[in-house]
Amino acid sequence: MYEIQPGPDLKEKLEILSDAAKYDVACTSSGVDRAGKEGFIGNSVSAGICHTFAADGRCISLLKVLMSNHCVYDCKYCKNRASNDIPRATFTPDELCSLTIEFYKRNYIEGLFLSSGVIKNPDYTMEKMCETLRLLRTKYRFNGYIHVKAIPGASGELLYSAGLLADRVSINMELPTQASLSALAPNKNMLNILNPMNRISGTIAAHRVAIGKEARLERAGINDHLVNSIFGKGSKVTKEAIAGAEHIGIETAGSQLPAINDTFMYPADRKDALLKRPFAPAGQSTQMIIGASGETDLELVRTSQELYKSFDLKRVFYSAYIPLNEDPALPALDTAVPMKREHRLYQADFLLRYYGFQADELLSADRPFFNDRVDPKCDWAVRHLGDFPVEVNTASYDALLRVPGIGPKGVMRIMSARKYSSVNFQMLKKMGIVLKRAQYFITCNGRMMFNIPMEERFILSQLADVEQTSERKLLIRNDDQNAQMDLFSDFNLTTGVV
Repeated sequence: MYEIQPGPDLKEKLEILSDAAKYDVACTSSGVDRAGKEGFIGNSVSAGICHTFAADGRCISLLKVLMSNHCVYDCKYCKNRASNDIPRATFTPDELCSLTIEFYKRNYIEGLFLSSGVIKNPDYTMEKMCETLRLLRTKYRFNGYIHVKAIPGASGELLYSAGLLADRVSINMELPTQASLSALAPNKNMLNILNPMNRISGTIAAHRVAIGKEARLERAGINDHLVNSIFGKGSKVTKEAIAGAEHIGIETAGSQLPAINDTFMYPADRKDALLKRPFAPAGQSTQMIIGASGETDLELVRTSQELYKSFDLKRVFYSAYIPLNEDPALPALDTAVPMKREHRLYQADFLLRYYGFQADELLSADRPFFNDRVDPKCDWAVRHLGDFPVEVNTASYDALLRVPGIGPKGVMRIMSARKYSSVNFQMLKKMGIVLKRAQYFITCNGRMMFNIPMEERFILSQLADVEQTSERKLLIRNDDQNAQMDLFSDFNLTTGVV
C-alpha cells in the first residue's frame, strides 16, 4: 500500500528556501530612514542594515528566503528550474511572518528579503507574496526594512500593492539581452521584465509628486540606446512597447490615489493610509547573471548605463554564474566562477554612477573586456595619458575625480584645502588620497612626487603590482581568520583582557 510521506516541517522549509535564495544578490544598505513607532516592531536605517554572519563568513543583513522554490519555468541556469529533481517547499504567509518577527526579536536580522519561484503563474505567486507583506505590516505591525523581488508578468495592481508594502521593489533582468534570455530562459520575455520596471519607476516619480515632493530628475525615460542594447540594432521592438503604461495607480501627477479593489492587499487598516505611505521609498534594482551567456563587458556596462538612465534604478547587481546544471547552452560544470569579472563590473558600475564616466569611455569594440590586472579607472587613465598629469591646485572637480586614487570625498577635501594654502603630497596623504595610484597622474605646484616616465607599459606594470600586493595581503588576512568568529574569540580567559 502506498504511504503518503509527510511534508517538510518549518525548520526544513527554512533550510531549503534560504539555501535556494542565496543566488539572489540583495545584501546592501537600505536607503531608507524610518524611526520606530509606538505599537510597531522595528525601524530602518539608511546607512546600512548588516547585522550577522553566515557559517561561511558572508554578511547577512536580511532574512533572505524564497516564498517557494516550486517553479513552473525551466530556466537553464537556475537551480530551481522545473526539470530539476530537488527538495521543494513553500512557506505559508503566516509561517514566513512568524519567522521574520521571531528572528527580528532575537536580533538576528534587521529586515526581510523575499523572492519566489513561479508557483502556478505570476499573479498567483505575487498575490501570495503581497499577502505576506500585508500581514507583516498590519497583523504583526512590522516597521522594518523589506525588499521584495517582483514576479515578471504579474498584474499592475499587484505590483502597486507590493510597492506600497515594501521599501524596495526589484525585478531580476537575469540576462542583458533578449537573445540570451530566449536561449537560456525560454519561458521569459524581456518586455515582461522591462515594462513593469518602467511602470514602477514612473509610479515612484508620480507618487513623489502626489505627496508634495519633486520627482527624481534622473529618470530620463526610454531611449533608442536602451532598445539597441537589449534587443540589438534593427530590432522591431519600439520604445512604446517597452514603456506600456507610464505608471500604475496614479492617473495624473498630483491626483488622489484611486480606490483599488478590496481583493488586493492594503498596508494599513484604512485605505486613506495609502496616501501617507510612500511607494517603494528605497527605489528599485535589478540583477544580471555574469558568465552564463556570451556577452562582453562592454555590452553589460552599456545595458546597465541605459537602465540607470531610463528607470532611475538604485542598483544593478551582478551575480557571477555558478555552474549548477548540465546543459549544452551553458558553460561546463567545471568552469571557474568569474568572481574577478564580477568585481571589475562592480567597480565600473561605481564609475558610471558617481564619477561621470560613460560605458564607451571605459571600453570599446577593440577592447570589450576589462583588464584583469588593474581596476577600470586605472585602465582608463593609462590609456589616456595625454590628459595627465593634472595639477591638484588648479584642476577642476571633474578632472580630479578622474584621477585614480581620488574619490568624490577626496576631491572635495582638496578643493576646500586649496582655498587657504597650496596643497602638497603630505597634505594629500593626510586627506586619505591613495598616492600609490594617484602619484602617476598628478602634480603639486608643478612637480610630480617622483621622477616618473609617462609611459603606458611602465605605469600599468606599477599599478598592477600595487593591486597584486593588496590582493595578497587580503588573502593572507583571510587565511589567518578563516574560522567563524564567536563572542569570546579574542578574550583571554585567564587574565580577562581583550
